[in-house]
Amino acid sequence: MTAKTRRLRELIAGDQFLYMPSAATPLEGRLAEAMGTPLVYTGGYVSGASRAITEPLLTMDEQVRIAGEVARAVGVPLVADAGAGFGEPLHTMRTVREFATAGVAGIHIEDQLYPKRAHYHAYQVHAIPRDEFVAKIKYACLQRDETDPDFVVIARSDTCREFGLDEAIGRINAAAEVGADMGLVFPRSREEAEAAPRMARVPLIWVQSRGNRDGRPILPLGDLKAMGYRGCIDAQILLGAALHAMKRALGEIMATGNYAGLSDSDFVGLRKEIEDLIGLDAYYRIEAETVEPGSQPG
Repeated sequence: MTAKTRRLRELIAGDQFLYMPSAATPLEGRLAEAMGTPLVYTGGYVSGASRAITEPLLTMDEQVRIAGEVARAVGVPLVADAGAGFGEPLHTMRTVREFATAGVAGIHIEDQLYPKRAHYHAYQVHAIPRDEFVAKIKYACLQRDETDPDFVVIARSDTCREFGLDEAIGRINAAAEVGADMGLVFPRSREEAEAAPRMARVPLIWVQSRGNRDGRPILPLGDLKAMGYRGCIDAQILLGAALHAMKRALGEIMATGNYAGLSDSDFVGLRKEIEDLIGLDAYYRIEAETVEPGSQPG
């Protein structure tokens, strides 16, 4: 039991809508926390893409390390993408232990084939049988109860796009019966989005899949809250927005030899914000007290 897992449980039991942007780096996590998000999320998509590979190629150790780095950098709880549990029920139990030990407050585990295939991103469904998925969740929850009863296990089903909402929610409800705390599905339309929380026996998290080419709707947070969703994972917002801004900046410099998107004074302020997020003043103070006597911190 840790302060962050307890806090996550409190948030789930409360009234605040739980918006969580996906952060692949500690700096992104710090920014999200500074902007007031109650949670931070580290997803597989951004973890793989930010390292110029793809989520299905990430090992458990890599995803735990990435999520753990972000979790340790923030004061709010962090939820992480644990993929397909990185194996069968025995492997999934270790996955729970490793994420919990890394300081992560909760994970979601999906019903995809393991190892995952790159074609997962092309919306190919490689779903394992329902009983195999439920067994993974059951043993993940048994490990949760042993390691930290407040650690949150979210059951995720990717079957909606091929087998329909009834099958996806059926899997979530079966997972709830063996201990899953929350659920996550991928409704294909606004109508399905509205129906899913009413059908599920546990609170649902919505995944805002910006840029998806699968026709999945992008819905305002207020609408999602009104539909009954407990929170929203914004899976690509920070990585996508950052890449967009970087592309524009580099394009302008390459085309004109200059960058006018931010003035020099704007950049001074931005650089100070970065230094504040990483806690540079605290480092100055320690050096002033030790190896840099007479310096003026900050």
